[in-house]
Amino acid sequence: MARQLPYHTIREIFARFHAAEPEPKGELEHLNAYTLLVAVALSAQATDAGVNKATRALFKVADTPQKMLDLGEEALTQHIKTIGLYRNKAKNVMKMARILVDDYGGEVPSSRAALQALPGVGRKTANVVLNMWWSHPAQAVDTHIFRVGNRTGIAPGKDVDAVERAIEDNVPAEYQRHAHHWLILHGRYICLARKPRCPDCLIRDLCAYEDKTP
Repeated sequence: MARQLPYHTIREIFARFHAAEPEPKGELEHLNAYTLLVAVALSAQATDAGVNKATRALFKVADTPQKMLDLGEEALTQHIKTIGLYRNKAKNVMKMARILVDDYGGEVPSSRAALQALPGVGRKTANVVLNMWWSHPAQAVDTHIFRVGNRTGIAPGKDVDAVERAIEDNVPAEYQRHAHHWLILHGRYICLARKPRCPDCLIRDLCAYEDKTP
């Protein structure tokens, strides 16, 4: 775990991220709040690309909770069988659809507590939906953000909750909304797990990582 970078350094890091990509976007394909929620729930222990491949056809026939219920669990399973843990995920998606129809009139709630109460939805999934759909400054810490936060010194922490708090505490307010997307994309394409692409990194001179690749 790297040392915590000072505030002025973190501000400069996010100023550079913003200059390079002012409006970073998540890579999960979706049509509305419901399809976003389903896509994020399906993405646990799976790649965004793999989820997108499975959901393109699915969302053409089931883009609301009621349509998902009408589709049925067996048909849903066939759509998502290329995704890891697909049987359990299919059960959760169907249970989620039933709750959304019965308790929320088919709408996706905009409260973290309500989202986390849904089957198959944890804090990370709830934060992604809050951030991407409602533009809340919620920080969804995945493996990429955990690695980048600790390696760079932007948001060091022993677990995902600590890293989430560190982002909230140390990233300037004007960069909070897009912080998790900048960090995810940086981890996915530059600050790789096994061999980070330090020569291509736009924050190389600011990063606290001591074992930079030449």
